[in-house]
Amino acid sequence: MKLLQKKLSNYDAAQKVKEAGVYPYFRVIESDQDTEVIINGKKVLMFGSNSYLGLTSHPKVKEAAIAATLKYGTGCAGSRFLNGTLDLHIELEKKLAAFVGKEDAIIYSTGFQVNMGVVPALTGREDYLIYDELDHASIMAGKQLSFSKVFKFKHNDMESLEKVLQKCEPDKVKLIVVDGVFSMEGDIIKLPKVVELAKKYDANVYVDEAHSFGVLGNHGRGVCNHFGLTGDVDVIMGTFSKSLASIGGFVAADELVIDFLRHNSRSYIFSASATPSATAAALAALEIMQQEPERIQRLWDVTYFALDGFRSLGFEIGHTETPIIPLYIRDNEKTFMITKMLFDEGIFVNPVVSPAVPSSDTLIRFSLMATHTREQVAVALDKIGKCAKILGIL
Repeated sequence: MKLLQKKLSNYDAAQKVKEAGVYPYFRVIESDQDTEVIINGKKVLMFGSNSYLGLTSHPKVKEAAIAATLKYGTGCAGSRFLNGTLDLHIELEKKLAAFVGKEDAIIYSTGFQVNMGVVPALTGREDYLIYDELDHASIMAGKQLSFSKVFKFKHNDMESLEKVLQKCEPDKVKLIVVDGVFSMEGDIIKLPKVVELAKKYDANVYVDEAHSFGVLGNHGRGVCNHFGLTGDVDVIMGTFSKSLASIGGFVAADELVIDFLRHNSRSYIFSASATPSATAAALAALEIMQQEPERIQRLWDVTYFALDGFRSLGFEIGHTETPIIPLYIRDNEKTFMITKMLFDEGIFVNPVVSPAVPSSDTLIRFSLMATHTREQVAVALDKIGKCAKILGIL
């Protein structure tokens, strides 16, 4: 056995979970991504999706993707920098920039590539990169590629953020990078205070709107719009794989920042451009977001219903205020077990276990879509409550 294979053979965490019969990953879906999916020929209620507005099956979105494929083909065969720019890409960029209230925008092939390519590009060796300790993994990947001086602050703790800012040289660039809504915890960044501190210490602010776009703000414009702080935030990032029912991502800012990124962001320059179908689907979804604000209202209706239900059952749900509801189990084994029990009961949820979080913070992530009904949520509440009691969680 070669050294690499010998080293990797020591990894047995997944195998142990498989042997225990509670392995919860790579469950194969045989239908569209809706409130109900088919897995192994069985109907399962889906509460593990990020399709907050439920648009992945919308006829207009599917028709737009098909039409773009017929017109442009299946791919662009190159990067945006060279041969891979379509008029469709430019149209989406202009509409996204206008929608979030910035001068310009560029789109990437995935949301992960946005953070991985933008975060290290904006600051240099003499600058400071400051991030929340629970920022998304894509921000962490970008941070690891940065040559800047990197500091983290405690999650949503503004005293911790200020202490970090006080350590920075006043005449150097300081970029604060935060999630708008945190993807596992469901809580909202304290953006007004972040902006206040940024002004006090002459720092710039970068907000990842992946889980707030389509959820918060006027017509789903995101957390920056929600707080009325779009003009005070320098860089706004978003993804297509959540509310925009596609795959890809974007970054919006003033023209100077975007022009720099067009020529210096490596994951943009050296990746094949977003496919015609993905771009057209995101365009269609963006249009629906603006034409059907009642979708967002329905999302919040089922969210409040679910939040009240879980609190009534006695679940610990942390500080969530959004359609992402963490149900803290605080035990690795029980987290796997309840996920399996719920799947057997026809409820799909996602487990979050160590090493992604400390074993004392494990949880199941329950997420909602605008297309969920109260009746579906009530079924889930009943079954989750029963399984939790069997395991001694409640």
